Amino acid sequence: MADQVPADSSIHVTIYGRTGSSEAYAIRDFLQRCDVKFDWLEVNSDEVARSIGLSNSTDPRLPVCIFPDGTRMEKPTVRQIIGKLGWFHDPSRSEYDLAIYGAGPAGLSAAVYGASEGLKTVVVERWAIGGQAGSSPKIENYLGFPTGISGADLAERAREQAVRFGAEILLAREGIGGEFVAGKRVGYLADGTKIIARASICATGVDYRRLGLPNEEKFFGAGVYYGAGASEAILCGGEHIFFVGGGNSAAQATLQFANVASKVTLVVREDSLKATVSTYLIDRIYSNKRIEVLTNSVVTALDGDTCLCAITAVNRLTSKSQTFPARWLFVCIGGAPRTDWAKWAGIQRDEGGYLLTGVDLRRIGKAIENWPLDREPYFLETNMPGLFAAGDVRHGSVKRCASAVGEGAMAVTLVHRYLAAG
Repeated sequence: MADQVPADSSIHVTIYGRTGSSEAYAIRDFLQRCDVKFDWLEVNSDEVARSIGLSNSTDPRLPVCIFPDGTRMEKPTVRQIIGKLGWFHDPSRSEYDLAIYGAGPAGLSAAVYGASEGLKTVVVERWAIGGQAGSSPKIENYLGFPTGISGADLAERAREQAVRFGAEILLAREGIGGEFVAGKRVGYLADGTKIIARASICATGVDYRRLGLPNEEKFFGAGVYYGAGASEAILCGGEHIFFVGGGNSAAQATLQFANVASKVTLVVREDSLKATVSTYLIDRIYSNKRIEVLTNSVVTALDGDTCLCAITAVNRLTSKSQTFPARWLFVCIGGAPRTDWAKWAGIQRDEGGYLLTGVDLRRIGKAIENWPLDREPYFLETNMPGLFAAGDVRHGSVKRCASAVGEGAMAVTLVHRYLAAG
């Protein structure tokens, strides 16, 4: 099987654009997650714009991307960039043994184990390899990497393993539904493509949770960002950066940005970090003079014109509010599972939308819906036989990279058991 997503160190994209452009941010974020090197050149004057063939610094053709072969793309979509890089492919088979939805740690782990054990395996990913973990600037508590590893690098290594074993990866494809037909699982993609497989693993993870504030959508990519924001670190030198969140992701990102920023403020809803952040990160945060922690606080307002200029934070205990000049706000407050398709497909979920599997299908106090077999569902199996869930999308999962990898591997073992009994 050809390497559908080639690891080519010669790929180096030059991006011309304006800070505060959501289109430019989407491109930077995608390339960072895919471990593709890029240079960001700010178009901050009409003179710079004219030097690249544009009329002025507000030219609607921005951002402009230049590729190693000289190809120029004006205001490209991520989908167009994927096509230019040669990463967009149609399925090569009419039917697979195993279809995996999501290429985060759980999905990539399942791909490695599925393909290495002889299953005809396809991975469907709507965005970029690595999932949310791919945006992490550094993962330090993953077994075997004592000095840490970036999420993008870890994901690239896993991708390379999977394709070496023969797994097929389809990027820029999003699953929107599925059904059980004649003993096969049929996945329907947004572009009309059908994926037919004997078994499937849902590892779609979660979408970043929003603050729910006015102007939030307006400032997305123009001062407001979700996740650890590794792609933006190159732009933040000497700036005051704000993070919202009290988990390991926010804590690790805060430490990374403190290396380049003049100051980093971490806004935390609870009264401390102890319950939600690893001790080694807490110790580093409180010993770093560039980091300020605002506990018992929430961001209540976002202000600016075309870009974010200021945020307001309120102390939950005293009701005292503070307004800070701010051009960079990163939101790391967890996520909501990507399971809207499950309701249409008749897959049982909990109150938060997470997929129920195994014994948890009984714990809600009802019969297992539409379960046709005499046996009980396997540990990671949903109420559709042969459809498994792994990683953050699953009810009761441990939200850690290593746990997701373990569940991906375990799901493949259960897939083998299901297929053998079939």
